[in-house]
Amino acid sequence: MKSLMEGNLEDCLLNKVDLRRQWISQMVEEVQKIVHHLTTEISYQDIRFQAVLYSDTYNENIKVLAPTQLLVTVPMRGLAGYREARQQRWRYYTLQGARLPCPLRDPEGLQQWLEVEQFLKSLWQWHEADVNIDGDIVPAKVLQVFRKLVENAIDTCHLSGKVSMLMDRPAVRVAVETSTGRVELELTPSVEIPTAWSKKARWPSCLKRWPSAERVQCIKSFGFSLLACSNYHWQLSFLRAEQVLLEQLDEDGGCRRKCLQAMRQMKEDVWCPGKRPVITSYHLQTVLFWTCEKYPHPKDWRVFSRAFLRLVRKLHKCVSQHFLKHYFVRKSNLLRYASSGELGALAQKLTFFLKNPQISLP
Repeated sequence: MKSLMEGNLEDCLLNKVDLRRQWISQMVEEVQKIVHHLTTEISYQDIRFQAVLYSDTYNENIKVLAPTQLLVTVPMRGLAGYREARQQRWRYYTLQGARLPCPLRDPEGLQQWLEVEQFLKSLWQWHEADVNIDGDIVPAKVLQVFRKLVENAIDTCHLSGKVSMLMDRPAVRVAVETSTGRVELELTPSVEIPTAWSKKARWPSCLKRWPSAERVQCIKSFGFSLLACSNYHWQLSFLRAEQVLLEQLDEDGGCRRKCLQAMRQMKEDVWCPGKRPVITSYHLQTVLFWTCEKYPHPKDWRVFSRAFLRLVRKLHKCVSQHFLKHYFVRKSNLLRYASSGELGALAQKLTFFLKNPQISLP
């Protein structure tokens, strides 16, 4: 058991971080080869889906949420020249296309409808009934088509010994056997919109010192994406913008990234272990962004132990209140649908840690 105030704490945690990085890298290397193989076959079968390219360095289409839980975004082709919807209209259809007597609910904070007419150019396949109802591109129908393509690709690529479909719906999840163990992938079709910034993302707030105005413009230039992961509504995603923000965190020599890595290590080993944890790396990253905004000065990020505890206190507050705002779309609570029981158990562990900050890693 090591006290947080001991001088060797940073080394203790970051040695674990290095070991984690090594086996995560090995696992992602194996996974991306399989994903590239599958999506190449899928793209051959249906032009609307692109192959996920293999990368020797960082792969922007693969996000590690937890050691055995990955999000893989699969870009879609044939939709260009995006523009925001010009007028509101009610939707009155089931996923089978039947007429409803009452309108469907409106999208929430991180959600929106997507009409094919919002694109200046579109392949004729996006107007087909297998994905389109009343002019809307419907994510549940896209996922239905995509699921069948994934199932066929597993057989065609002779990967049934390594890859198996999971029954979660509407998401498309597969289990992959790697040399480091079994991992679960959520394969999510994604409409990339690199030419615009969503009007729902009213960021940054006025009079904020972090990040700088120049950095904000750079980040916004990466646009956003729309993910097919629910029935009727598309989910806004800012993975590219967030990655740029992460990569440029410590240009002033601070320890923000080290603190994030150390907190992630404690979450995975002690506070919230398991295959599908209630808090993922994405939540921790969001906690870091909010804390950087509140503490924008380089001096706030020079002493590791102080900065680390500051992050843990912010995480504890969010978990205790069951409330964590999305960093770009601030009307969205990332913990809205999280298990109250699991959040409560995590809050209790964090309370004990903050009363007596000691590290006990397996």
